[in-house]
Amino acid sequence: MRCYNRENMIFHGNYLDVNIYPVFASSSKKGTRRKKAKPTSEVQQLLNERNAKKKIVYLLNENFNESDYALHLSYDKFHLPASFEDAEHEEENFIRRLRRALKKIGVELKYYSALEQGEKSGRLHHHIVISGGLSIKQIAEIWGNGYIQVKPLQFNETGITNLSYYISKTTKGRKRLRHSRNLKLPTEKQRDGRISKKTVKELHNHDCDIKAVCKKYYPEYEFADIDAKYNDFNGQYYISLRLYKPEIFRKKGRRNGRTYEQSGA
Repeated sequence: MRCYNRENMIFHGNYLDVNIYPVFASSSKKGTRRKKAKPTSEVQQLLNERNAKKKIVYLLNENFNESDYALHLSYDKFHLPASFEDAEHEEENFIRRLRRALKKIGVELKYYSALEQGEKSGRLHHHIVISGGLSIKQIAEIWGNGYIQVKPLQFNETGITNLSYYISKTTKGRKRLRHSRNLKLPTEKQRDGRISKKTVKELHNHDCDIKAVCKKYYPEYEFADIDAKYNDFNGQYYISLRLYKPEIFRKKGRRNGRTYEQSGA
C-alpha cells in the first residue's frame, strides 16, 4: 500500500499553520485512503476541543490586528443582571451601541465574544474582541454597566493564541460564544507528495535545520513552533508547524505593554 505525505495549510492573517500527515492509497490514484482506526470517546473529545480552540485562533488572527481591542467587562452592584439571559441581552445592546458609534466614524464593527457565568460564584462577565477606532473613555461610556478593562491586541509569533485560548477555555459554568457575521474565514489549501518521508522523520527527530526546511517550503514565512508526533500503530510521523510573516515585527509604533483599566461607568 502506497503512502505519501499531505500538507494541510491554513492561512490566517499574517500566520500559516501547516499540518503534515500520511495518506494511504491502495491504488496509483491519490486520495484513496486506508480506513482509519476509531479513536476512543475520551480522545475524540480532546481532539474536538483542541480543534475548536484552533479555529478560534485562526478566526481572530484573520480578522483583527494591533489597532483592535480585547475587552473584559463585568458588572457593578447597581447593574447586576438577574439571569444569564439578561446578560445576553445586555451584551447585544452593548454591541448595537458599539456598532452605531463606530459607523459614525466610518468603521465597520467586527467582534468575537464570550459570555461566561462562574459555576460557584454565578458571576457574569464578558470577553470581547472588537474593532478599534473608539477611545477607552467612549467604550466605557457605551458599556455603562460597571467595570471595564481594555487591552490593545498584542501579536507574537503565533498571533493572539493566548487570548484566543483564554476566551475559548472550557468552564463548568455556563458559557456562550458568538461573533459578527462579517468575519472572514481563513484560507485552507492542500498539497500532496511534496515533502518526503525522510524530511518528515528529520523534522520529528530534530535531525535537520527546522528553520531552513520551513524557509525552503514556505519562503514568505519564518518558523515559530513545531509539534511532532510518532504513531506506533502505523509507524508514521505527524508534524504541525506554526509560521509567521516576519514583517509584522518591523512595524513602527507597536504598542507593547499598554493596558488600560477603568472602573465604573
